[in-house]
Amino acid sequence: MRDFIYNEMMVHVPLCTSKEAKDILVISNTPELLSAEIARHKESSLTTINCSLNEISSLSDDSFDVIISEMSGDEAFFAHINRVLKKDGQFVTTHPSLDDTDANKSLMKILGKYFKIIMPYSVQGAKTALLASKEYHPTADVILQRADMIDGLSYYNSDVHVASFAMGNYIRKEYLGIIKN
Repeated sequence: MRDFIYNEMMVHVPLCTSKEAKDILVISNTPELLSAEIARHKESSLTTINCSLNEISSLSDDSFDVIISEMSGDEAFFAHINRVLKKDGQFVTTHPSLDDTDANKSLMKILGKYFKIIMPYSVQGAKTALLASKEYHPTADVILQRADMIDGLSYYNSDVHVASFAMGNYIRKEYLGIIKN
């Protein structure tokens, strides 16, 4: 399996959508590969933590431009994510397959309390992630120059960025009113 695709898509989609992603938080039990991708963005500083509600609740308000999470959470977790994100921040998380509509609708409804935009996108084959944004739209606000100027990438580019948000009509119909774009 080509794990580099997953890591590139989890990191570069939000970082190339945010106007100036300088402060990034990675919540993961294995943050090394995601951290390596973030390091390609020279202007960014990185904080990684292994997730627990106590650790997130101790973080300062409005501290991060982007949060990338490989951990699931409850409503309290997402409230803290919202609190520590800056006013134009973005949150990317893994989630159940789009075929698991009940779990996804529940997650998207919680995120909808805090974010203007909630959109699933393809990160690798059938594997998808959710991008939740307070301000920037991932296809309208992609920074093309940044997306195409990152050195050493094997998969990600501005065309892949936009295409990753394409979804079939059956998904659009199933999530009508839940996905916010």
